[in-house]
Amino acid sequence: MVSAPEACDAVKRAKAMPRLRVGLHVVLVEGGPTLPASEVPDLVDASGNFRTDMAASAANMFFRPKVRRQLEAEIAAQFDAFRATGLSLDHVNTHKHFHLHPTIASAILRVGKTHGLRAMRVPLEPNDVLHKADPKAKLPSALTTAPWAVLARARLRAAGMRVPEHVFGLAWSGAMTAPRVLGLIENLPDGLSEIYLHPATGPYPGSAAGYRYADELAALVAPRVVAAFRNAAIAKGGFADF
Repeated sequence: MVSAPEACDAVKRAKAMPRLRVGLHVVLVEGGPTLPASEVPDLVDASGNFRTDMAASAANMFFRPKVRRQLEAEIAAQFDAFRATGLSLDHVNTHKHFHLHPTIASAILRVGKTHGLRAMRVPLEPNDVLHKADPKAKLPSALTTAPWAVLARARLRAAGMRVPEHVFGLAWSGAMTAPRVLGLIENLPDGLSEIYLHPATGPYPGSAAGYRYADELAALVAPRVVAAFRNAAIAKGGFADF
C-alpha cells in the first residue's frame, strides 16, 4: 500500500531483506489516494478518502468515462510510487480484491505493461482442501465472487500474467491460525498456490474488527508450521521465483 502511513518504514524493511518478494497492493477503497483528492473527486468522499460503497463505486467506474480516467490516473500514480521505491515488482493485487471488477483489471493491465507487471492474484480457493485442513470449520459462500474470479483468471492468463491455481486466505481471512495453516500445507494441491495472512502484534488504526492478527503472526513462526514448510516437496518463493 504505497500511500499507507507506514509505507516508508515497510520499504526500508523490505530493502533489508533482498530475498523478500514485494508486490503492489493497489488501494481503491478504505484508504487514501496517492494523487491529490482534487484530481480524483469521483473516487473519494468528503474526507478525501476513497469511497467505501464498493457497489456504487464499481458502477461509476463502469458507466462514467470521466471516472474511468480518474481511476486509471490513480492506478498509474500508485505504480509510479512503487517504482520510486526502487523495489522489484513481484506481483500486483488489490485491496478487497477489487480487481475482479473488469474495468479495474483493464486499467491495471494497461498501466502495468510499462511497469513490468507479470503476476496477479485471482481469489479462487478450493473448498475441498479447506475441509481437509479444518473439517469442523463452516465456510462462507463464494458464489458472488467465484464467477468473476473465473473470468478474471482466464483474462489475466490470456494477457500473459502468472496467476496461481489456488489462493488460500479467503474463507479464513483474519483467522489463519497455526492449525489451519499447517492443515493447508499438509493438504496442498499440485500446482502454484498462494497462501496469504494478515500478521500483526495486535489491532492498529484502521484494522479490521475481529481479525486475529496476533494469532496469524504466531502461525507464521509456529515450529510445526516452519518445519512443514521446509518439506523438500514444496518449492517456495514469490511469483518471480516461478
